[in-house]
Amino acid sequence: MTPALSQTLAMIAAAAQSATDRWWLIGSAAVVLHGGSVEAVKDVDLMMSPSDAEAFLRRTGGHVGGAQPSNRFRSKIFGVWSAPPVPIEVFGGFRLAADRQWRDVVIASREPVTVGGSQVFVPSREELIQLLHAFGRPKDLERTRSLQR
Repeated sequence: MTPALSQTLAMIAAAAQSATDRWWLIGSAAVVLHGGSVEAVKDVDLMMSPSDAEAFLRRTGGHVGGAQPSNRFRSKIFGVWSAPPVPIEVFGGFRLAADRQWRDVVIASREPVTVGGSQVFVPSREELIQLLHAFGRPKDLERTRSLQR
C-alpha cells in the first residue's frame, strides 16, 4: 500500500466517523485491503447511504456531481472529495443496471480493516468478488482474479 493511499484511508476514517449508516470502501482500494493486486489505485470508492454521502461531501468540502451519465451505474448522490492524496468518489444510494432494470447495490458483510491506526470497512472477500463480477468491466474482472489467486 502506498503512503498516499494510507493517508487517504485515514482521512476517510476520520471524516466518516459521524455517519449514521453503514459505509464501505469498494473497488480497487477494497481489493488492496484484501491483499489483492491492483496496478494503481487512482481513486477510492466510498459507498454510503444518500444522507451520509451528502453530509460527508458537505463536511469535507467535496463537490457533488461530476460523473458522466452511465448506462451501468448511477447514484442518488455522487461527489468527489479531491483534497486527500488519492481522490475519493462518494456514492450515496448506489445502483447497478442488471437484467434490464436498476437495482440497489446492497452489501451484507462489513469487515473492519485497520490501516495506520484508522479503521475503514470493506465487504467480505467473497462479496467483493461477487460485486466486481456484477460490475462486469474488464478491470473489475481482473480484480476478481487477483482476489482469487
